[in-house]
Amino acid sequence: MLERVRAKPGADDPAVAERRAARQAVSTAREARLAEREAAKVAEQTREAAEREAQQAAEQEQRLAQEANEVVERAQRAERQVALEAEQKAARDARYAARKARK
Repeated sequence: MLERVRAKPGADDPAVAERRAARQAVSTAREARLAEREAAKVAEQTREAAEREAQQAAEQEQRLAQEANEVVERAQRAERQVALEAEQKAARDARYAARKARK
């Protein structure tokens, strides 16, 4: 067993240094991939948030336009109703005046 420990290469052995450098390169590459994935994830979340905001703004604008159209439509209906009532009153008054004239 002691022979195995003594036969083990030292820390300054080129093969050990090469394996250590290879492990370090793999670790660095892994960290770079993780950072790249995280950056892509953040960019995707930012893009989705911007799309949601744009969609909400468009929906809000559409709601406001629809409400404005409804207000205009109600005003037009009220105006038509007033005109109809005035016309009906004029016809009623004419009938009343005609009856008075006959008597």
